[in-house]
Amino acid sequence: MLTIREDDLTHPQTLALLALHLGGMAQNSPPGHSFALDVSGLRAPGVTLWSAWEGEAIAGIGALKTLGDGEGELKSMRTHPDHLRKGVGAAILEHIIGQARARGIRRLCLETGSGEAFEPALELYRRRGFESCGAFSDYVGSDFNQFMRLEL
Repeated sequence: MLTIREDDLTHPQTLALLALHLGGMAQNSPPGHSFALDVSGLRAPGVTLWSAWEGEAIAGIGALKTLGDGEGELKSMRTHPDHLRKGVGAAILEHIIGQARARGIRRLCLETGSGEAFEPALELYRRRGFESCGAFSDYVGSDFNQFMRLEL
């Protein structure tokens, strides 16, 4: 059974999965095009990280960053390699959408990359109703970066 809980980024498994996420983003993104948050970014005011657990093993993470004016940003979505294709990403995404609604967020946005490494996440977002949009917040569009939004 999957359990999702707010995470304070102190558990070694959470930190290891975040390190895997950051490494993957750097490896699959051109220099200067990865905007994944590190530990300090995920601990910043207005950012909440949740982790999903299968028993004592971390299964995934995802975060919500409040942008203001009814907007939020989905950040740091990553499923642990041992839990791929088990619905972990979808469960975390639904949890974050529910939390965003509860916080009065009306639009949930995200920035991600292009290419094979990003296709599974893009498919998850499209299935959930996210649509392509232009750059938001402080982002600048490029041939690599993709932007999506979901009206809540």
